[in-house]
Amino acid sequence: MRAKTILDAEFLPLRAKLLEMAAALDRLDCAEGQLDDDPRMTRVREAMKILLQQDGDRAELMQMAFSRAYDENWPTRFGLTL
Repeated sequence: MRAKTILDAEFLPLRAKLLEMAAALDRLDCAEGQLDDDPRMTRVREAMKILLQQDGDRAELMQMAFSRAYDENWPTRFGLTL
């Protein structure tokens, strides 16, 4: 597929998502309290940096930014039995 064809198809949904994200960040900026120590906000900031990268691995990097590292003992850790 040509880049222009993809941009033609994706521009409006992409624009809407970016506007939604900007609005959420504006609401956080206007709210009382600080989020400097909140690890979720750290992940959001990391994700925004990933979006600005020029390579084609952004989706994978974004998924990893919001994922836990694999723990082979996760069933025990979460009190589950297999």
